[in-house]
Amino acid sequence: MSLPFYFSLCFVFTLSFLPPPPSLAANDTVPCPLNITVLRVVGGGARPSFDSGTRCHYILQALHLLQADYLRRSNLFVPPLNASESCWTSFQSFINEFDPNIDIRSSCGLKTEWISQGCMNITTKQQFEDTAPTAAIQAVQGDCNQSLDNNAPCALCTTKISSLLSYFTGPTVGNVSDCRAYTSIYAASLSDQYGATDPGTAKCLFGLDFSSPGSSGKRRTIIIAVSVFCFVALLVLAGVWTYTRFNKRKEFAGGKGVGKSELGLGLGSGLDSMNQSTTLIRFTFDEIKKATRNFSRDNMIGSGGYGNVYKGMLLDGSPVAFKRFKNCSVAGDAGFTHEVEVIASVRHVNLVTLRGYCTATTNLEGHQRIIVTDLMENGSLYDHLFGSSKKNLSWPIRQKIALGTARGLAYLHYGAQPSIIHRDIKASNILLDHKFEAKVADFGLAKFNPEGMTHMSTRVAGTMGYVAPEYALYGQLTERSDVFSYGVVLLELLSGKKALQTNDDGQPSALTDFAWSLVRNGSALDVVEDGIPEPGLPEVLEKYVLIAVLCSHPQLYARPTMDQVVKMLETDESVPSLMDRPIPFIAGRIDIEKSALSNSGQLCSPTGYQAYTLQNQRKSICKEDEEEEEGSSVADTVTTE
Repeated sequence: MSLPFYFSLCFVFTLSFLPPPPSLAANDTVPCPLNITVLRVVGGGARPSFDSGTRCHYILQALHLLQADYLRRSNLFVPPLNASESCWTSFQSFINEFDPNIDIRSSCGLKTEWISQGCMNITTKQQFEDTAPTAAIQAVQGDCNQSLDNNAPCALCTTKISSLLSYFTGPTVGNVSDCRAYTSIYAASLSDQYGATDPGTAKCLFGLDFSSPGSSGKRRTIIIAVSVFCFVALLVLAGVWTYTRFNKRKEFAGGKGVGKSELGLGLGSGLDSMNQSTTLIRFTFDEIKKATRNFSRDNMIGSGGYGNVYKGMLLDGSPVAFKRFKNCSVAGDAGFTHEVEVIASVRHVNLVTLRGYCTATTNLEGHQRIIVTDLMENGSLYDHLFGSSKKNLSWPIRQKIALGTARGLAYLHYGAQPSIIHRDIKASNILLDHKFEAKVADFGLAKFNPEGMTHMSTRVAGTMGYVAPEYALYGQLTERSDVFSYGVVLLELLSGKKALQTNDDGQPSALTDFAWSLVRNGSALDVVEDGIPEPGLPEVLEKYVLIAVLCSHPQLYARPTMDQVVKMLETDESVPSLMDRPIPFIAGRIDIEKSALSNSGQLCSPTGYQAYTLQNQRKSICKEDEEEEEGSSVADTVTTE
């Protein structure tokens, strides 16, 4: 035999002992370690309630519940890659029992290997606990290792979970268990007694609720019987009340703050779905009155055209803010609750967390709408830049605020589904916690952008000085409209100057024009405020100025996207060259913006503390939501003064 033949034979013999490549190894399927039976235990054989619009969300949450059980049993977050196919097959079989027409992976856009990919390469419980500070882990362990079936412990647990999110910053797409899900999976795995198989845990941490269709007939019979009994009882009570009033001439005593009626879940008020997919808590009006000491003036921390903001303390000791809208009616509850639910389902370390809500009708106060949010100890960015207690923020803090705000906006644009356009980014809507972590707030004008749409056409709303030109001129709204507003806020943060100022002639002057002229003349550093404590390197300061000017460019496609902005701020990536601005347009930009906002009926002052409309036709946000076109939001967060 020839020499080449022996070489070939040796080569083949050697290959037979080598391990298969990863792609081949992954196809060698092993049994799935996830226990699908857990879902049957939690549901008690009942059908999970979801529709075509939310089923993919519930499917993912059901997978997270299975992973929580798997983590409790094995200390592992995700199954091995070679078990991914068998896990999908088992899970698919379970889902098809309720929805035989769905193919999970194709319908929900999921890939086979994603079920075995986790967050930041974290696969074990120990790795997770090593990533976050011990105090934060212990807080979750202490407050989540209990029954979460009631509002108070659920709110306490989810608050501690939210505090962990800042330590897990991996991508939110590209796998089944993203970093946001990891925190809930971890919390649900903590207890043997109240673990993932506990219905209260499933509902609180994963929004999974089950309704038994087999018992619906019995419930209907009970409801009818109770209703008849109550009707008869009410007739008797009404007769007694009328007799007493007529004979004794006593006035009705209704001043104790007891609700005439409180619109609860399942009463046809539009609130039925509020708690099904979020951990948002519905508070009673009496609970909020107690927390605010009956809406004491000493507890008031803000006010405006929308109503008043009060600080208060929940039963678990958490400091929160209550935003109480005024001039509300029952008619707007459906839209209010739908939008609050969507906003509450969006969780990010740089977004203000909605803790709960309240809608109620009382004898004395009338119809009430109240939103509960985390209280921000350091108020708003406006307070520190322009408020009466103005503080000269150091450069590291300004950098932190700039990056945090950019991350929050990038998440709204690219992490939320559907994406959200804020429409009212300004200094007073950037709140600061005790560590000066920026929180994007006030979703009162937010729009939800349907997937695949390049822009929306809508009436103009916003705040003078922050509104993008294409939006002011044509009502054309895109994510880059928020980018423009962010650029203005970044200029304010760098310069200490307001978005709109008055020049020596008494005419309004835009900060964007001021900064542009300096940059074009090669004096970008002159934009930066003098005397900033702990100033950064000149090249870093200049880079931030260039990013701000680029973001606030009047031409739509000259601006970067928010994810590009985050990348430029986080890395050494250079800033693209600036395109020239159209001079004829710039000359009248402020007048155009003012006219557009005035015609929309939603002209706001740059401070953001007071809303105005033409001819003194003032409206609160609650009135606005009943008239706003489809897709708008009334979920409004708070600022402290």
